[in-house]
This record gives sequence, C-alpha cells and structure tokens, in this order.
Amino acid sequence: MAKSPKKVQIRTYNVGFGDCFLLSFDYGTSERHVLIDFGSTGLPDGVPATRMMDIANQIKERTNGKLHAVVATHRHKDHISGFETKKGGKGTGDVIRLLKPNLVVQPWTEDPDLDPKATGPKAKTSKKQITGKLRRMGIDSLKQVSALNYMNGIAQQMLMARNLPMAVKSELSFLGDTNLANRSAVENLMTMAAKNSYVFCGSKSGLESILPGVTVHVLGPPTVDQTDTIKKQRSSDPDQFWQLQAKAIGSDEVVADQKRILFPKRYVEAARGDNFPIRARWLRYHSRAMRGDQLLQIVRMLDQQMNNTSVILVFRVGKTLLLFPGDAQIENWQFALGQKKYQALLRNVNLYKVGHHGSRNATPMDLWKHFDKRSKKKGPARLKSLMSTMAGKHGHEHSKTEVPRTTLVNALESETDFFTTQLLDHRSDHKDFFEDTELTF
Repeated sequence: MAKSPKKVQIRTYNVGFGDCFLLSFDYGTSERHVLIDFGSTGLPDGVPATRMMDIANQIKERTNGKLHAVVATHRHKDHISGFETKKGGKGTGDVIRLLKPNLVVQPWTEDPDLDPKATGPKAKTSKKQITGKLRRMGIDSLKQVSALNYMNGIAQQMLMARNLPMAVKSELSFLGDTNLANRSAVENLMTMAAKNSYVFCGSKSGLESILPGVTVHVLGPPTVDQTDTIKKQRSSDPDQFWQLQAKAIGSDEVVADQKRILFPKRYVEAARGDNFPIRARWLRYHSRAMRGDQLLQIVRMLDQQMNNTSVILVFRVGKTLLLFPGDAQIENWQFALGQKKYQALLRNVNLYKVGHHGSRNATPMDLWKHFDKRSKKKGPARLKSLMSTMAGKHGHEHSKTEVPRTTLVNALESETDFFTTQLLDHRSDHKDFFEDTELTF
C-alpha cells in the first residue's frame, strides 16, 4: 500500500434531516473507509421507509464489507440513529457492526467511565471496562457515565413516567426526540470496534493509524477545563449568526412549533382509584408541576449543550484539507478560532461539510471569513461545500431561524462549489440517494 492516499471520494447520503458521509481514501491498490455519522429524524416525502437500510447496505457494498473507522460527532438522533441494532440482527446498526470497524471516534463526553460532573477526559478505558459497565447498565449505573448520558437516561425514564401533566409530557417528547439516548445505538458505538477514542480539542484522534499519510486535527469539542463557554448556547448573535442584523434583536423564536398554555389549570382531577381529598389536590398539582419543570430543565439544558460537544475534524493530505464539524455551534468553535495554529489551518480548507444542516449558528461569521478559498469565480481551487439537510423540518423564515438558513445558502451558492442533499430530493424516482465528490491529492 502507498504511504499516502492518491485521492478521496466523499459520498454524501441523503438521510433527510441528518448526516451520513462516507470517506474512501484511495491508496492505489487498496482503500480505507471512514464513516462520519449515520442518523436521521425525518425522510423527504415519497422516500421509502426502508431508505436507512438501503444506505446501510450501500455502505456495505461500497466498502466491500470492511469499514475502517466510524466517527459519531455527537449523540443527537439525526447523527447516530442509523447505528441502532435490533433483535435478530435486523437493524441498520447491525449491518454497520458487521463491517468490523477498527476504531470509533466520539467526543470526550461519551466516555462511559467519566464521572457525571467531569470537566475533562480521563485515562482511556479498556474494552473490558466498557463491557463490564454495560452489563450493569441501569438507572443507578448512569451515575458512572458522562453527564450528558446521565441527563439522557433521566429524560428517557421520565418519558415513560406516569402522572405527569400532559403539557409537560408533550414538551418532553418534543424536546427530547433528538436528544434522548438511542440506547442500542450508543451501546453499539461503544462495542463495535476494537478501539474507542474519545477526543477533545488538541487531542489525538487515533485515525492516523488507520489512515497512513493523513494527518487529522481535532479542533473540537473543547473540554470544560479548556473553556466553560460550551456549558451554555446563545440564542442570538448578530455578529456571528446568519441573520439580518437590523432585525436580530427581538426576532428570535424557539426552533419549534411549541404552543404554550397561557393560563394552565390550577387543579388536578383525581385519577381512577385515587381518593385524594380536595384540600390535597393543590399540593399534588404543584408537586407534579415542580417535578415536570425540573425534568424539562434537564432536557432543555441538554438541548443547549449537545451540539457544543460535536467533534470537529480536519483531515489533511499534503495541502488538501477537509473540514467536518458535525453540528458544532459558536461556543464550540470559539476556542479553536482563538488559536493561531487553527486559524492558519482553517484558512486553507478545500472542502467544508456545512455545520448543523445549514443552521444560522453553526457556521459562525468568523469561521466563514477564515475560508480563503471561497470565491465568486469558479475554478479548481475554489472551496467545495457539502450540506445534508431537509427544509421545513425546523425553524421559520419570518424569525430568521429556518434550516437551512437562506442567507447562508445564498453565500454558499455564490462563493463555493455547493452541493446539498435537497438536490437529490427533487429527482422523481428517489433512487439516487447519494452524491460523490472526489478530490485528488
């Protein structure tokens, strides 16, 4: 095998609202394959329900039955649901598992041996330790895993809880849909490979041993010890987000069609078989409401944090650089953007996987300005951009929160060689569910 790859083919799969990218590095006599994310929270109209399995089988075919590495940028459902396993080995994750990846790369927050209050990674965990913890996995053992896993577990348990106000259950279900741990997918990612690498800004990825001649820079996520800004996610930033600055103040809305009850009822009807005295119903209502508020806060906090745990990778072969940032938000980006060595790296990016399906807050203006290869003139050196998205799933145009964000898409179309999976949606038969992009080194 050659000491470095001669070219790379990037296959962008149409998973609707989600991400799935297969990088195939060609060494002349052999290839090395890296899968970055595999998940979805919604397919385009007319696409068969079997599409995720179609994609899993296509990955198997393209890799000739051998996948060398998997990168799961973060735990949101639209990035990992494809790793779900099912009884009898009939899940899409079972197909991926049988490709026997050598390595799974995830953010440091996914390390199953972390304390819930950990602010940074600890020593690498052995496969034996991980397996042992999985055997004991239950509500009590969740205290031994990452804080995000802990919150996921609580939220998942509470969705099954009885005696919660309907409005609280409804909001939990909506907010929790993409955040709740897909248990089988999480366990599959923990155990499918010979090695697991939990990365953070500046750490080694482990991919260099898989990909000779390829340097992989980890730009994110930072640890809380490196910067505590990732603990919160801002809702608006006219200097960084792709929005109209004149309307930035007061125009933000939650990216969801949530209906809030203005004057919720202040009584509780006793459930069948419950004979609570009338005087106790007020206390019962408020104790239930307080419990619900606490649970909702957990899910909201998780929703704000999870994208800021996204792995950000730059693959470098010679002078060619490929940037894959998952769903990293501005707080995740800020730490890397503040360092000169990464600023120089980002200036020379040749291919950019557009963050967070084209949302307004995942391609910060400071990042966009660093891309020296963007240009309004077409040519071989022009920046290439790939976006996996589905319009109409999240946000609203009137509040400048639609995904993908119109102003960002316009800039990508104007200054890059731009591809979006929505171009595949427009084909009547929906049989072409991927697009190949090739770069020669």
